[in-house]
Amino acid sequence: MFGETDYDPTCQFSSIPIEEQLEALGRAVDAGKIRYVGLSNETPYGLMKFLELVKDSPASIKIVSLQNSYNLLCRSFDSGLAECCHQEGISLLAYSPLAMGILSGKYFAPDGGPPDARLNLFRGRYLEGESRYNLSNVVVRAALKEYLDIAEKHGISPISLAMGFVLRHPLVGSAIFGATKLWQLQEVLAACQVKLTQEIVSAIDEVHRRWLMSHSGLLVMWSLALFSLGIDMEKSMLMAMFCRDRQTHT
Repeated sequence: MFGETDYDPTCQFSSIPIEEQLEALGRAVDAGKIRYVGLSNETPYGLMKFLELVKDSPASIKIVSLQNSYNLLCRSFDSGLAECCHQEGISLLAYSPLAMGILSGKYFAPDGGPPDARLNLFRGRYLEGESRYNLSNVVVRAALKEYLDIAEKHGISPISLAMGFVLRHPLVGSAIFGATKLWQLQEVLAACQVKLTQEIVSAIDEVHRRWLMSHSGLLVMWSLALFSLGIDMEKSMLMAMFCRDRQTHT
């Protein structure tokens, strides 16, 4: 329903009314089947609407968590939801901390990565994720390359960089990741023990600022406009970045 910056009402799906959801969840709480309630893939409006209706609900419901995507390539949580969660005492359960494995660097290989990797084995099955983390997108590819370079420069694995970034967020209660092999689980658990230095964090923020990953829609729009004028995509992106930076500093 929501892109990086735009709201498209035609993409809105009908759903069970929030009041009806809360009624069912309230019965589960009262029956002792669950203790607390968590939401998933919500917007700032959706989260606050749930919290507003909970206050008027006769059920004993407490919303304690929000499960949304959060990683180096997807920081849209910080744009509005972070403030809501901070003010309301909601923890973020960050899913896809490795951006569907993209941040491990394995898909950066010349052969496209392991054939049994999820995005290769099930290509086309994860349309939203594949569009968000598409390596043919010049913005995603450039930002990923810089993140991999930061990890190499500081002697840590790309997974340590990605997990360290997510887990250091003060609102993150936990990170949700998937592993299909034991060594992958062991690698991620070890990476979770790595603490990022302020130098690394500053380098990460500089890459994010440069490529505006949580607000890349405008940048891409500018670059596509230039591309339509006959300028190749790489030059279009660089020119769009120049225009953006001039606008930012004026």
